[in-house]
Amino acid sequence: MLTKRIIPCLDIKDGRTVKGVNFEQLRDAGDPIELAALYAQEGADELVFLDITATIEKRKTLSELVNKIAHRINIPFTVGGGIKTEEDVSILLQNGADKISINTAAFLDPTIINRFAKNFGSQCVVLAIDTKLEADGNWYVYLNGGRQKTDSLTTTWAKKAVDLGVGEILLTSMNHDGTKQGFALDITATLSSLLPVPIIASGGGGTAEHFYDVFTTGKADAALAASIFHYKEVAIPDLKNFLINKGLAIRI
Repeated sequence: MLTKRIIPCLDIKDGRTVKGVNFEQLRDAGDPIELAALYAQEGADELVFLDITATIEKRKTLSELVNKIAHRINIPFTVGGGIKTEEDVSILLQNGADKISINTAAFLDPTIINRFAKNFGSQCVVLAIDTKLEADGNWYVYLNGGRQKTDSLTTTWAKKAVDLGVGEILLTSMNHDGTKQGFALDITATLSSLLPVPIIASGGGGTAEHFYDVFTTGKADAALAASIFHYKEVAIPDLKNFLINKGLAIRI
């Protein structure tokens, strides 16, 4: 049985860790280098770093900050934000990233998925999907940090991306983001059942029970959270012990 992964996320703006609710009202959550070192020490399975305004500001991800974080941790490290070219990927990998996360750029030009997978391996390519449940009952893909709705269904885009070579999907429910009311179990379970790649659930984690629910009912391979770890509402060692006591396969 594959172990379920616990992944803290550092959303970065202007070199600081920030966190909001439903992708809005961002507030400071601390120094990303110190937080990264703490999470690695506490037993996080991986770390995700998202430069959340890189695409909007049309600039590259902060490779210098990535490098400083990479030197403080010994766990797999995924980096995303403004990545469009093979050169972008190479720079981040050289600075310590293990995987890269692509979102808007991949949607606008799906051929980059195939190119990245061919040049760096599928295991290196994570597709981040920001998705929102609309009044018609369907989950739609959003771009540019949740600012732009598309007409594409999340399931359709996810399947196409996996066919093109994506090795993992980071699925963030905008409806649940920052609410701490629980993950989006239905769309997570749908993608987990539909696709042969790991699904990382993101958006809504507030308690240890929420993680248990997304690993069981939601069938997620990994669960990502931010503010509950940043503000010390849930400690990673306590969360892992809770899940182990519930019978889940968790790496200590």
